[in-house]
Amino acid sequence: MFVEVLVVGIGFLAGLAMLAAAIAGPRTAAEAAPIAGSTPAAGVGLAAAYALGILVDRAADKALARVRRRLRNATFQSNSAYAQARLAVAAMPSLVALADYARSRMRICRGWIFNTALMTIAGDLLLLRYNVEHRTLLLALTTLLGVAVAVGFYLSWRTITATSYRKLKQQTATVTGAAPPLPQQSNTVASPAAAD
Repeated sequence: MFVEVLVVGIGFLAGLAMLAAAIAGPRTAAEAAPIAGSTPAAGVGLAAAYALGILVDRAADKALARVRRRLRNATFQSNSAYAQARLAVAAMPSLVALADYARSRMRICRGWIFNTALMTIAGDLLLLRYNVEHRTLLLALTTLLGVAVAVGFYLSWRTITATSYRKLKQQTATVTGAAPPLPQQSNTVASPAAAD
């Protein structure tokens, strides 16, 4: 979980830095740049990014809890059925590793929904505060791209979450022996008509 929290936290910290630069203005931002680029600031930034990553991850989880419950209820009839499925699959290390990988991608997508929203707002404020050419066009492009990326992260999170629940149910059926038996393959070669 360390890596995904750090990935989310670095994105959020970058968004906060963009927001601070927009509020401070060009002159103050230029004066603060050498300090922000120093080695001690980088160390503090890395620690802050990790801490912020935890906060953003928890906030995103809370904000999307209702959607997550709906997706889970579409696959599992109750919370106890879901808990039993997780316990059944926990005994299989290879399945646990696959589930952990899916959860890692889900956390990153979930956190970056918030990061993208923050960066879009901060980017728009930077464009308004700083003297740039084609400001209106850049504002429109920044906003449209930000919304598109945020929606993309949301849809990715939703797809990964729903797929994880479906796979968990299938894997549980396989582990517990509740899955229907696979058809036996015969040694005879099927005719072209039968193969269709």
